[in-house]
Amino acid sequence: MNRPGWLASAAVVLAMACAHLPSEPNAPVDYWGFTGPWDKLSDVSVQQHGASLARIITGWVALDTTSFLPVQVYPDNFRNDIMVAPRTMALITSYYGSRFHPEIIRGLGGSPQAAGITAGAIAALIDSTGYRGVVIDFEGMTPRDLDALLAVTRAVADSVRAHGVHTVVIAVPAGDTAAYPSALLLESADLIMAMLYDQHWSASPPGPIASPDWVARSLGTRVAEVGAARIVAAFPLYGYRWRKSAETEVISFDDARRLTTMTNTALVRDHSSETLHATSPEGWELWVSDRGLLDKLVGDARQLGVRIFALWRLGLEDQAVWDLIGR
Repeated sequence: MNRPGWLASAAVVLAMACAHLPSEPNAPVDYWGFTGPWDKLSDVSVQQHGASLARIITGWVALDTTSFLPVQVYPDNFRNDIMVAPRTMALITSYYGSRFHPEIIRGLGGSPQAAGITAGAIAALIDSTGYRGVVIDFEGMTPRDLDALLAVTRAVADSVRAHGVHTVVIAVPAGDTAAYPSALLLESADLIMAMLYDQHWSASPPGPIASPDWVARSLGTRVAEVGAARIVAAFPLYGYRWRKSAETEVISFDDARRLTTMTNTALVRDHSSETLHATSPEGWELWVSDRGLLDKLVGDARQLGVRIFALWRLGLEDQAVWDLIGR
């Protein structure tokens, strides 16, 4: 091989290698926040702390289970807020009613015409409400659904970009790289959002929501796939209370603190998972996120080169997390 050719090839190899190296851990970070538009405390959190967030996901757009067309399921209370609106994004989701509906994506994926109609309707809705960024969240898919998932996300991404959207993000379950391969999804998206929570969930046995070891394994896999620069790490602000005689409930930090104080139950940090934990003689057990856990998760992720962090969800947080975010 001649010298110019060798140098060119070496440059290509070096560029590919550098694309997957961690970036500077001390680089500035961005925090995003998801709202729960049904929760007044979420609105209060945005009003009090929204200036600390680079992006706020305030618009909830679901796909109807019958027509497969988009429906804005909650009013967006911040679309006319001149301080917040320029940073808002919309969530486009197959969650409708009480669960995700992967059958919607399978149906659309099997019909390019139907997918085009739905994507066009989504784009028109996003355009009419002025969002310039979207997060696509189609959970519950399997590896057999990959072609459908890729086809639908591509159609939606192409349509919203044609209507002025400049940031397309696809949310993916933390460790499921078979059904949600980052590299293929990034052919139509700008960023992958790894949902690094629900290690234990409402229907599972009690346990931490996002232990650092579990997060590091899942996030490290995603970074190895596509590099840190194209990853958003989504972390929990909430907890669960598992009850023997009732359904598991989502619990905020403030409610966890209030409950344990009222019942004289110790709320202590489980050192193996860095998570606050309490068990009551009455038969309930809770695990909840706080500033200490978030600080650990963010610090570990920065060592991998990740610098964008999304928080699920506003209104449930330990107020001390804002000291961390504003630091």
